[in-house]
Amino acid sequence: MKAILLALALALPLHAANTLTPETPALAPDKTDSPANEALELFRQGRHHSAVAAARPLAEKGDPDALFLLAYASETGQGTEISRENALSFYLKAAEKDHKEATYRRALILLNSEDDKEREDGKKALEDAAKTDPSTAGRILGEAWLRGLITKEPDFEKGAEWWTTASEAGDSTSLLLLARLYSGDFGFREKADLEKSVALYRKAAGLGEASAYLPLGSRLLNGAEEQRNEKEGREWLAKAIKEEQFAAYLAIGDYEENVKKNGKAALDAYLKGAEAGQVECMLRSARFLYQGIAGAKDPEGGRKWLDKAAEAGSPTAHFEIARLITEDEKPDLMKLYSHLAAAADGGIALAQNDLGLFYLSGKLGFADAPAAAAWFTRAAKVGHAPAQNNLATLYERGLGVDVNLNNAGELYSLAANQGHGPATTALARLYANGAGTQPNLVKAWALATLAVERGDEDAKKILGELSPRLTPDLLEKAEKELEAMKTPKSEETAAPATEETDKKDKE
Repeated sequence: MKAILLALALALPLHAANTLTPETPALAPDKTDSPANEALELFRQGRHHSAVAAARPLAEKGDPDALFLLAYASETGQGTEISRENALSFYLKAAEKDHKEATYRRALILLNSEDDKEREDGKKALEDAAKTDPSTAGRILGEAWLRGLITKEPDFEKGAEWWTTASEAGDSTSLLLLARLYSGDFGFREKADLEKSVALYRKAAGLGEASAYLPLGSRLLNGAEEQRNEKEGREWLAKAIKEEQFAAYLAIGDYEENVKKNGKAALDAYLKGAEAGQVECMLRSARFLYQGIAGAKDPEGGRKWLDKAAEAGSPTAHFEIARLITEDEKPDLMKLYSHLAAAADGGIALAQNDLGLFYLSGKLGFADAPAAAAWFTRAAKVGHAPAQNNLATLYERGLGVDVNLNNAGELYSLAANQGHGPATTALARLYANGAGTQPNLVKAWALATLAVERGDEDAKKILGELSPRLTPDLLEKAEKELEAMKTPKSEETAAPATEETDKKDKE
């Protein structure tokens, strides 16, 4: 694999902007007889200060590897203080002596700059490098264009152009990136070309690029119907399995389950993957065994694979185990908490919301509202409507957080805009009572009616109290407001409680 892989590099800021991927030797000299070998080896061993001390006299003599080491140390703060200025200076000196890695790392720092001129300098350095090394420089330029580091907006065509240049120069990584680009993996869904993506994967696989075996085989089995080729797909997946890419079993199982409708064959593939340590196959196997999809139900076998998936770090497995514990006659609360916390830490919004509720319940011996608020916040940030509603309730009541009706109203609105019934009711209540906003009976009636339609019984009481207070004119306005809320014209179907209301609609 080539020296620079940017999936991580360009995503990082400033001095960490171009950290290499773990499989890349960060400080490999160009020649085995490099005078800086001793310093480089010291750095690899973690003896960074000694490495820097050994490199300095060589760098003063202009040794490119020593200059590169000092630049890298200055960039990362290993063996010396972090200094962007020194890193750029040392990288430039090394680059002027044809040290390619120095050229690329310097360019990456410049591309991540807020300064237009520095970004232009980074682009020019890469374009110059591409004249003699189109594979690596082209790959970097492709991603830079796609990330919008060269222009204000990402440029699909420029990115694809440079990755094509790099791939035609023999860079297999760029070929795979192109295949993913046309598959829509990096966004740009409107530019997706699945036929072209498969062709690129097939080209990479034909060149012996093992990383292409799995995505190619999977698409040939599970892709669009017109692209499917069972024989070829199975052949590539068999090659992937030989390369220990055991997610191939998952692709085969999904094909048997969803396309061939053969539950027994699907379970057989999932179990093979599970035995090989493939976590998603463990989860699929557990589901099949619990539900008896391919035969008799086997809860014991299902639990075995759930436990193994949890041991392998699967948040989904932890969450499912937590759910099963709640169904026990006498749930083990500490085990429930442990699995729920693991699932929440793993980023599952449902688990984060449930963990917040668990903290509020007092089942740990006391109600911990601040902890609940923290977990509701994490889930709310990713758009989980129940968590938005729960966090809004805490802000409204001052539980674990200071009372803040503005925040409460905004969060209720976010949840209501997703169709959450209780949040819609809460908004109606705020408008009816003038809590955090001016009273607005028209909007309150519309929201309460909408909440009833969404199945929230509590809204009926508010609606019953509001209806007698509306004049015929206000009722007519309220009905129009309701229709406007139900008409999908934007992301907002219910205005936030802090919005200024029409004085004509006030009580």
